[in-house]
Amino acid sequence: MNTPALATPLRLRGVTLRNRLVVAPMCQYSVTDGFVSDYHLVHLGRFALGGFGLVLVEATGVTAEGRISHGDVGLWSDEHVPGLARVVDFLHAEGAAAGIQLAHAGAKASSRRPWDGGGPVTEENARPGEHPWPTVSASAVPAGDGWPVPSALTVEELAGVRDAFVAAARRADAAGFDVVEVHAAHGYLLHQFLSPLTNRRDDGYGGSREARMRFPLEVVDAVRAVWPEEKPLVVRVSAVDGSLDGLTLEDTVALARELAARGIDAVDVSGGGIGSGWEHPIGYGYQVPFAATLRAEAGIPTMAVGLIVDARQAEAVVAGGAADLVAVAREAQDDPNFAVHALRELTAAYDAYPVQAGPRLASRDRLLGTLGPWTGPEPVQVQPA
Repeated sequence: MNTPALATPLRLRGVTLRNRLVVAPMCQYSVTDGFVSDYHLVHLGRFALGGFGLVLVEATGVTAEGRISHGDVGLWSDEHVPGLARVVDFLHAEGAAAGIQLAHAGAKASSRRPWDGGGPVTEENARPGEHPWPTVSASAVPAGDGWPVPSALTVEELAGVRDAFVAAARRADAAGFDVVEVHAAHGYLLHQFLSPLTNRRDDGYGGSREARMRFPLEVVDAVRAVWPEEKPLVVRVSAVDGSLDGLTLEDTVALARELAARGIDAVDVSGGGIGSGWEHPIGYGYQVPFAATLRAEAGIPTMAVGLIVDARQAEAVVAGGAADLVAVAREAQDDPNFAVHALRELTAAYDAYPVQAGPRLASRDRLLGTLGPWTGPEPVQVQPA
């Protein structure tokens, strides 16, 4: 049997991913003061046991004010490093590469946890001991109806945000991460600069497409300058805004070309986050064409996301050349063994399973093959001796 494309390793600089399946960053809103706990060790570690090639830690605030919520992971302090290093060590021990998404939420910061109702934190709805904080953005444009108006960042403040990304990248290296992903998607700060819906500046950081790209590219350049040469740097983008009057695919192709010219190793291609809902087609794999377009027109490796729910579907994405990697989030949370299940389906073997499980499961299958399926309804169904 030929090796499925999904099962082939991928080398990015000095890092080799054992396969093409990635766990996308998923905020868990489950920390205090930015510190990961045993919850994150188990939550992320199970994906390494489940066979993924790369596991990405959720959107991690480069400043306390840049967190999405009080419950989000942070890397604005050296004190955050040991807990994350513990997670990295476990991921490595189980064969997965470890990545972390560095982020600043901008106007979407100071928000409530989803199970608390979402939306902005106020003094009236905050949890005990928690309070809202002032937010910032490219311009004084709120994240949506009912959200506070953020302060437009000054040029001096932009330098501070850039430096915070740099400091967080250094800490990510100290924690042992193999990959850093800069978050420029989903309506957060760097995306707020890229989108004409939220960037109304007239100072060289807004207006034209090139000017709107300026600050995100400055951040990427600064992070690349301190991130070790042998380690890959990825950027997550929203290929389009949710509404048709915002960021376009042509805008993002231009951005991807700039990223490729700067030696960025891959673009993680998502969509939406700014605008009134989602005014584009939706269905299984609905964002894969965005990744395929950026890969073809910008000449940069891409990661595809968006309702990729089946092993054969994921295999078709990579084998067909639409993307180099496939990232899943909700599917991984529903089935942490999604990767080994997919590779078993494609290869009919247990080679991708941890050694503690693969041989035992293969033996079980041989026995089940002699018994045939359980047909019920009685719970005991045996063959004569």
